[in-house]
Amino acid sequence: MKEEILQKALKQFLKYGIRKMSIRRLVDPLGISTKTFYKYFRDKEELLEAVLSLHYTQQYQLLETYSADQNVVTLVFDIWHAAIEGEYSVNNKFFHDLHYYYPELEKKTEAAVGHRFWKKIEQIVLEGIKGGLFREDIHPEIAMEGIAVLYGSVTREREFKKFRVSTHEIFLNTIVLCIRGLCTRKGIRCLDKHISTLESSGVNRLIQ
Repeated sequence: MKEEILQKALKQFLKYGIRKMSIRRLVDPLGISTKTFYKYFRDKEELLEAVLSLHYTQQYQLLETYSADQNVVTLVFDIWHAAIEGEYSVNNKFFHDLHYYYPELEKKTEAAVGHRFWKKIEQIVLEGIKGGLFREDIHPEIAMEGIAVLYGSVTREREFKKFRVSTHEIFLNTIVLCIRGLCTRKGIRCLDKHISTLESSGVNRLIQ
């Protein structure tokens, strides 16, 4: 039952935001009472902490499923592309509520799981440098941190939504420009080929 509560709460929080979701609203779809809920969680904040841990663990598992044989340039592209598509499917109220009402919990969770993410991505970039796809003069950690800051602006602030273009188009004109700047000529050729393949397959979904 605890796992069911977590999975349902994750979906509800991402869809409606955190503040609007009372314990009653969270448990009603499961057909259980609030009394049953409190057998597993002390309060809403404890539930939220468990939900965030579940969410980021699932995201990390997705990162690990990418093929080890994939070209590292296209791998970095796909990781960030999947991330931005995923974020745009989440109600912005979720991030607003988390940042405004639970800032310490947000920091705690990101600190706990963020290290694993960055270590994995940094390893991928280093492999790209060794393979001649990324430039030797870049600092992987700083480069990825810069992309992360831009990513936060694109997804959390939603400043780019006013352009009413696809998430793919926003991605190409922001994060991909940064990735391109990391590439050698060989890496750029791989990147352009990958983008061309994606676009020929119909990646052109409008932001709702």
